[in-house]
Amino acid sequence: MPIRLSELAGRLGLELRGTDKTVLGVNTLEKAGPDEIAFLAGPKHVHLLASTRAGAVLLEEKHAPAAACALVSANVRLDWARVVALFAEPQGSLRGVHSLAFVHDDAQIHETATVYPFAFIGPRSVIGPGCTVFPGCYVGEDCVLAENCTLYPNVVLMAGTRLGRNVIIHPGTSIGADGYGYVQGAAGHVKVPQIGRVEIADDVEIGANSAVDRAALDATRIGAGAKIDNLVQIGHNVQIGPYCLLVSQVGIAGSTIVGAGVVMGGQAGVADNLVIGDRAILAPKAGVGRDVPAGTAVGGAPFMDYNIYRRAGLALPKLPELLHRVRRLEKEIASLKGTAAEEESQDA
Repeated sequence: MPIRLSELAGRLGLELRGTDKTVLGVNTLEKAGPDEIAFLAGPKHVHLLASTRAGAVLLEEKHAPAAACALVSANVRLDWARVVALFAEPQGSLRGVHSLAFVHDDAQIHETATVYPFAFIGPRSVIGPGCTVFPGCYVGEDCVLAENCTLYPNVVLMAGTRLGRNVIIHPGTSIGADGYGYVQGAAGHVKVPQIGRVEIADDVEIGANSAVDRAALDATRIGAGAKIDNLVQIGHNVQIGPYCLLVSQVGIAGSTIVGAGVVMGGQAGVADNLVIGDRAILAPKAGVGRDVPAGTAVGGAPFMDYNIYRRAGLALPKLPELLHRVRRLEKEIASLKGTAAEEESQDA
């Protein structure tokens, strides 16, 4: 989409310094051409300003004098996201409900929604305004998609799943599969029927190949604005608060409550029936087996205060040397004790 730099600056509240021109897209400092915008996120790459061919660079005030044409921002990363959004082309090319999609007679599809070939829309399900359901998606019975939801290819919504507005679910993700519930009987494991549902609030995005299990009785819930990465497992009855960030391969066991604004690093694991307080931070690979108070940062498995975890990590490579020194000191102490004992016996 061609746009004048002056128009872009006006839309986003940026200051343009340099020659006004038309740009066609965005790129990195190294690869941008004269008709593209690049960005400088921090001082590490300031040296590239001298060699970049970018038509304009989005950067902070303090770096503006080094750029031939600058878009000055007080929050570069945020404004960069807004700039890229202006040039981002939405995926998909179809509009309307394709004849090769299966739509149950009792389903409701808004006239502005798009349903691709080979998608399945079950009975009594509702597909809201502006929604897009890509090929291979399964939307079971009694599901509800509010406006502007996107289900990318091969997403599964099992019965009763409810999505708020602007929810994005990436390829291969399963929402509403049975939770992991079994009771051991005389003849083996007896399945506990999972008859609840999943409720996902507005503006949630879930990455590829993740899984959110349905509740045993009530609902597994994902709060508004939460962003969930690829390959994340959320167990049955889990409650995720608003604006949480869950990075890839996080696993949360059943009935755990996660507060607002919690951040979980990659491969963090949380046991069942715990409470993770608001704004807590779990470092990558943290193993959490008890409640985490609000506002605390933890790491390690089993987890500990993050500062202690960092110090322990720094000390770990020194352990072989420390062990050698301890053994040497033990021998020296034993030798001194032996000498002292010998002297005492001679004095006696």
